[in-house]
Amino acid sequence: MSTDPHSFLNDVFYVKHASLLCRSYERFTGKPLLTFTVDPNECITKLFDAPFALVSHGTEEDPIFNFGNQTALDLFELTWPQFTVLASRMSAEPLNREKRQMLLDRVARHGYIDNYKGIRISSTGRKFLIENATVWNIVDDLDRYHGQAAAFNKWSYL
Repeated sequence: MSTDPHSFLNDVFYVKHASLLCRSYERFTGKPLLTFTVDPNECITKLFDAPFALVSHGTEEDPIFNFGNQTALDLFELTWPQFTVLASRMSAEPLNREKRQMLLDRVARHGYIDNYKGIRISSTGRKFLIENATVWNIVDDLDRYHGQAAAFNKWSYL
């Protein structure tokens, strides 16, 4: 048994996913997601430990979160195994899901948006407002769509 608390991130999917997250973010925004250079094999750990919240979901009909860094896990009050089986729509209250879907549709059309603001809810029902979020499409070098991601460093509990 591994003593590395991030051992699940050593999976080939997550090593590649980190690269997709960073490259897609920079492609759409013109800015780097990480402000320092890291070895590609360490990138996922740096993203997991980042001081900003970072989440992504896949391409399922009802998209499932496939990544949430420690900051996001803390905000949503979930463990990695709980978060990575959660439909991303469940991060918003039912009344806010339509607005959330409109946002995701806009991102799908335009590649990304920044300055997003919205209310989310943790697993215990604690609401928080996220502000200045960037939401972007995750695409590879061949423009194949892999889902969407969001990053934000400003939130307040309601």
